Amino acid sequence: MADTTVKIDEATRDILRELADAQGLSIKEYLARLAVEHQRERALTTATAAFRRVISEPGVQEAFDAEFGGLPPVTEGTGRVA
Repeated sequence: MADTTVKIDEATRDILRELADAQGLSIKEYLARLAVEHQRERALTTATAAFRRVISEPGVQEAFDAEFGGLPPVTEGTGRVA
């Protein structure tokens, strides 16, 4: 894959360098990981919203619980995602 140059201000470059260094990565590697993580987070947000819409329909949550045994219990200090 070909590289692309992106112009950013020095302050942003310094922040990115610091963040990348803290993880032992180059800025290029750090930005690649950041992009993948953001893409995954966006997909999970979309899927969570769709799941919430579906289980809000009458009878769906009860059918889900009957079929799959319900969601696991929520442990202290964590919230339910869906």
